[in-house]
Amino acid sequence: MMNFKNKYILIVLTILISFSCTTKQKSEKEDALKKKPNVLFIAIDDLRTELGCYGVPQVKSPNIDQLAQDAFVFNRAYCNVPVCGASRASLLTSILPTKTRFIDYRAKAEEDVPNAKTLPGIFKEAGYTTISNGKIFHYNKDVQDASWSQKPWMPAGGHAVCYDPETEQLLMKSGNGRVYEAPEVADSFYPDYKIAQKTISDLRSFKVSGEPFFMACGFFRPHMPFYAPKKYWDLYDRDSIEIADNRYLPENAPSGLRGSGEFKTYSFGEYTPNTNEFHKMMRHGYYACVSYVDQLVGEVMSELENLGLAENTIVVLWGDHGWHLGEHEFWGKHNTLHNALQVPLIVKVPGKAKGMLTEALVESVDIYPTLCDLANIPTPDYIMGESFKSILDEPKQSFRENVYARFKAADAIVTEEFTYSLYENGEEMLYNRKLDPEENKNVATDVSYKKVIEEMRNALKIKQQQAASYK
Repeated sequence: MMNFKNKYILIVLTILISFSCTTKQKSEKEDALKKKPNVLFIAIDDLRTELGCYGVPQVKSPNIDQLAQDAFVFNRAYCNVPVCGASRASLLTSILPTKTRFIDYRAKAEEDVPNAKTLPGIFKEAGYTTISNGKIFHYNKDVQDASWSQKPWMPAGGHAVCYDPETEQLLMKSGNGRVYEAPEVADSFYPDYKIAQKTISDLRSFKVSGEPFFMACGFFRPHMPFYAPKKYWDLYDRDSIEIADNRYLPENAPSGLRGSGEFKTYSFGEYTPNTNEFHKMMRHGYYACVSYVDQLVGEVMSELENLGLAENTIVVLWGDHGWHLGEHEFWGKHNTLHNALQVPLIVKVPGKAKGMLTEALVESVDIYPTLCDLANIPTPDYIMGESFKSILDEPKQSFRENVYARFKAADAIVTEEFTYSLYENGEEMLYNRKLDPEENKNVATDVSYKKVIEEMRNALKIKQQQAASYK
């Protein structure tokens, strides 16, 4: 039978061991935070803020929603160019677009800003191993050697890989088949799954090597065509899907306002555009693809956690531009309305508060200096973004007075209350989004907004001058 003295010694030893373990765990966590933070940058093509964490309950996105609960959600983030290639080149160089720079999907950083250092390139110079899996730059070879430690990896086939025999029976002149398919295949059949698995494999390698990394993972979906395994289509009851209730041009819309014609390069199968059935099918397809890519994001994030890398990894999830889902009878991006400009932006930083929502205005070009700031990496003096690191400490603070975007013949300014566009032919758009959140009435010629118009024009000139400052 244990005497009192021995029992006392045992209790003390237990307490000391427990304290030692706790102290060691705390020390290890603090050491991890002092190390170079890793970066996992997840880019999702054509993803607008159509997610549960952005207040859209009909979309099933549990994994991205979970990430949002552990991160900061930016409710007022905007792209600088509403088209994939130009938007990506602008973000990855933190340089704003102009009439002659970052124009469309064919934009290349190495051609438009040949002397600029890219975001992954800056991290590479700082001693990081930089990896590109899937679609990051629109063209994988763009600034390839300066940006990446290994040749960018892309799965075979691209975003148009299909598995329903009927998909290719109605080929368009563009070479595209149907805009939708829902075959009973496993997740692994489509290229996005392979992108997720390659990223997971690379994370496992980094766990072994211990080297700091900048990992870029770019998914195709929900970019058209809407191809996803049937089980993701089955998550939704098409009859219950809500469609846009403003399927008409804005009142007083300028002649320059147009929607994207990209969707017309696909066959619509049995559906007729502008009908309720077409709208429900298109939304159904978009949502199915969002749920598919959400599952893949979840698998990558789970592996990051399981490997113990999450404690020292900054995670950024970003959509490259907005997307119209039938509003104004538009499908896609390619204009300066709010739906084409607003993007999802979710940022998870070890040691920062979780589950926070900020209304601060930010631009895609701000991501570059923010990541460098968080990693204590100096940035080139010519970049045009601003670090929003301070928002991660105080999400209620304001950041920018306005954000800037442009597409083809239109330049745009977005403020807390308004979206404004000026076309090269002098036409203007102004929407009071507090009174008209769906942008159904252009009030640019309303005399009561004369002062607002003047303020927007002046703000636009300042942004245009800033954009033109890079030579």
